[in-house]
Amino acid sequence: MKKTFDRKLILEDGTEYCGYAFGDTDDKVTEIVFNTSPVGYQEILSDPSYTYQTVVMSYPLIGNYGINPDDFETSTPTIGGFAVREYNDFPSNWRSEKTLS
Repeated sequence: MKKTFDRKLILEDGTEYCGYAFGDTDDKVTEIVFNTSPVGYQEILSDPSYTYQTVVMSYPLIGNYGINPDDFETSTPTIGGFAVREYNDFPSNWRSEKTLS
C-alpha cells in the first residue's frame, strides 16, 4: 500500500511541494532558508538563529545518527519547520537517545 502525502510546502508564488510530516504537524507560515551541511542536523534544529524559519536540508538523508540531549545548542528549539528529502526513523549511533520525530 502506497502512503499518501499528508503535508504541503506552499511558496509565496503558489508553488506547492507535497510530502509527509514527522514531529510537529501544525500549519505554519515561515521564512524558508537552506542548509547544505551533511551533518549537524541536531545543532541546526536547536540553533536560535533559525527561530521561526523552515530549514530545507540539501543533504538527501537526515536522521541517521538520531538525537542526543548533550548536543543541543539550546534547551528549547524554536525552529519553524524542517524539510528533508528522506528521513530515517531508525538511527544507528551508540549516543542516540531518540529520533527526530
